Amino acid sequence: MKRLLLFLLALTTVVVFAACTANEDAGQEPEESDTGETETDSNDAEAVEENPGEKILRLNNGVEPSSLDPSIGFDAVSWDPLNNLMEGLTRLNEESVAAEGVAESWDISEDGLTYTFHLREDANWSNGDPVVAEDFVYAWKYMLDPENASSAAFLGYFIKGGEAFNTGEGSADDVAVTAADEKTLEVVLEAPTGFFLDLLTNPAFFPINHRVAEENPSWHAEADTFVANGPFMLESWTHGTEMVFAKNPEYWDAEAVKLDKVHFAMVNDTNTQYQMFETGELDTATIPPELSDQLIDGDNVYIGNYGGLEFFRFNITEEPFQNKKIRQAIAYAINRQDIADYVVKTGVDPAYGFVSPGFTTPSGGDFREENGDLVTFDPDLATQLLEEGMAEEGYEELPPIVLSYNTTDLNKAVAETVQGMLSDNLGIDVTLENQEWNVFAEAQQNLELQFSRSSFINDYSDPVNFLESFITDSYMNRTGWSNAEYDELIANGKSETDEEKRYEYLYEAERLLAEEMIAVPLRYYNTVVLQADGVEGILRHPVGYFDLKYADKN
Repeated sequence: MKRLLLFLLALTTVVVFAACTANEDAGQEPEESDTGETETDSNDAEAVEENPGEKILRLNNGVEPSSLDPSIGFDAVSWDPLNNLMEGLTRLNEESVAAEGVAESWDISEDGLTYTFHLREDANWSNGDPVVAEDFVYAWKYMLDPENASSAAFLGYFIKGGEAFNTGEGSADDVAVTAADEKTLEVVLEAPTGFFLDLLTNPAFFPINHRVAEENPSWHAEADTFVANGPFMLESWTHGTEMVFAKNPEYWDAEAVKLDKVHFAMVNDTNTQYQMFETGELDTATIPPELSDQLIDGDNVYIGNYGGLEFFRFNITEEPFQNKKIRQAIAYAINRQDIADYVVKTGVDPAYGFVSPGFTTPSGGDFREENGDLVTFDPDLATQLLEEGMAEEGYEELPPIVLSYNTTDLNKAVAETVQGMLSDNLGIDVTLENQEWNVFAEAQQNLELQFSRSSFINDYSDPVNFLESFITDSYMNRTGWSNAEYDELIANGKSETDEEKRYEYLYEAERLLAEEMIAVPLRYYNTVVLQADGVEGILRHPVGYFDLKYADKN
């Protein structure tokens, strides 16, 4: 549940991770999609035959998807393609609310534990096979199977027996998801989960054609073996260069799909993808930061909310970050407003808490406003905390500090700005270190980095999604921190059926996270996209994945 470093559906940054979430992928950063920034060579794609009069939308995915296996590609650069090639039981609608997808209806037991989904009779795979309940049983158990090491597996812990199977304490037979018949799926949860239908919109819960997968475990790796059940199917895939989607005639709601094809480029340079937009080679693009001031107010700019956070993690197993006051000192020495206004730009908001704006409380307010500012810019307090923390540890001077970040121009600019702020406000010398994404992500996961950049993109629309990243032994924790009180607050924040009480647990958990300051929030994400004239109907959800089902190009 955790989700990522890196995406950019057009936000304003670059990288990957969810997390969503998930693997600094998903549940984390945005790597970029729908616009472009990432890291890959841009070779000429093989020519794809086009017919006059076809409606073809040209987008940039930034980089190659990490995988089009639904529960393995747990990051933003995989989510966006997957959300348009496939469909789960539910799908986010025009209001960004979980609505009917493959399931045309469902029943929920009075105790909130048992969900019975009724699948559409006309839901088919692109090869003509019917989408059946067993496809979901197969996919979800595949996600939870420890042998497959899915970063998304924690999302399946809401299902009875899911965590036990994934952690080796149970078996696949214990997972309470069953096919009552070909078109009826029954799911039993560990505890009532009010956001379960929203959770199911995550690509990790998409079905897998079990007959195809059993015959060819690598079905998802190439266009000629990929089977889709969503609005589009995978027509061609030139790895590292381009994907071409075509309208899926087998999709149950094919009449609603207006586009004939979608071309996804894989261009990892902000300026290059902007020039491609200017020349008509792309229909959407990210605004290069240096052009933000002159382009941000243009008529062809889409600006919207996007649930996610850029932050820095402390590794509390390494000096000097075993000391809470030293961690707090660094957090209070950073001017987030300046980072938002002068470095990232594009209208992003500074982050004074961990949960991003946009989550509606039971009373109708916003979670972020209700829980207030938890960390601000206060260099005097920062200096005091640093002195107290050094005294507690007996330091006459701090051990060397290295701030690591995954390679992108924006990440470098943010890291250099923070480096300067810590020098100016605390007299701390910080060394910067950049690494390519795969190396960086593995090192962070293995607690080999002392102080490092992170990003989180929400996996589903509930504030517990980010907060659960820091429970003990979470894949997304990556700090070495463990706190029994925090774990209990998050458990209650998932299972409490009284929504007002549930939110109180979550408020308290976020306040505890800020008190311990194992991570430093920097800024929230938003979606900023240049969009060509004549392009309309792209759904860009505040929490979720962009949807081309209703997109059109005139």
